[in-house]
Amino acid sequence: MNQEKLQQQIKQLAAEKDALLIAHNYERDEVQEVADITGDSLALSIEAEKTEKKVIVFCGVHFMAESAAILAPEKIVLLPRADAGCPMADMVTAEGLRKLKQQHPDATVVSYVNTSAAVKAESDICCTSSNAVSVARSIDAKKLLLVPDRNLGHYIAKHVPEKECILWEGYCATHDQLKVEEVQQAKADHPDALFMVHPECRPDVLELADHICSTSGMYEFATKNSAKKFIVGTENGILWRLRKENPDKQFVMPNREMICPTMKITSLEDVLRCLETMEPRITVAEEVRIKAKQALDKMLAIPRD
Repeated sequence: MNQEKLQQQIKQLAAEKDALLIAHNYERDEVQEVADITGDSLALSIEAEKTEKKVIVFCGVHFMAESAAILAPEKIVLLPRADAGCPMADMVTAEGLRKLKQQHPDATVVSYVNTSAAVKAESDICCTSSNAVSVARSIDAKKLLLVPDRNLGHYIAKHVPEKECILWEGYCATHDQLKVEEVQQAKADHPDALFMVHPECRPDVLELADHICSTSGMYEFATKNSAKKFIVGTENGILWRLRKENPDKQFVMPNREMICPTMKITSLEDVLRCLETMEPRITVAEEVRIKAKQALDKMLAIPRD
């Protein structure tokens, strides 16, 4: 079956099942194309909570579907591929975090949304790449445990020098691979381009940035800025929407290997199959969900910059 027919079948079946199709910014182009909403992980989970649809098809990775299930427990949350995980999220476990908390009982745990529900349940508050600094600044404690991304942790620590920041040694393998020399070469090749980069990249790469932001921030920056060319420091799935919203602008990848394999694992066939079978369904145990939601709710209560 060709791509267009698959997309038509998915749309028809989604309507029959009263399903909202949502896709992360890093998913395959054709999957983003068929989605009702595209965005970053938390924004999509909030849309899942708000929608009146009974079913949420989350084209992303496991922790994202869990977040939707945490915020919208009354809805059926489907993840087209059960094996779509996040290597960085897997670098921290609830047990490991509990042990670190015992070593630092006076610290506040700030957990990136790119973590499992079980880890969120062990956390005091969550953060995203777009609000991480605001979250850190809102906390009265002088010591923070930042979990699990060391690169995002370094970025936060730089903006809250008055606080002691203890970093978990996790990282995003996709963002962490971007090197200074690759960015410098891209800047040399495109001297008129602005470099926008995700805070999951290495600190020395962030030093070269014209703008550090989340994926949603990149869409806004590229659209509002008068520049006509941008060097993009994040997973290449973002290019589909950037080019769609800015057809008159050019976007350059400094590293063409910045591809998240688990974000690209979901195909249109997987989306169709999950609507047909209503599986795999993602659920979160209620005792875990309640604690995890408290950490998310604390974050959501903080005013945006």
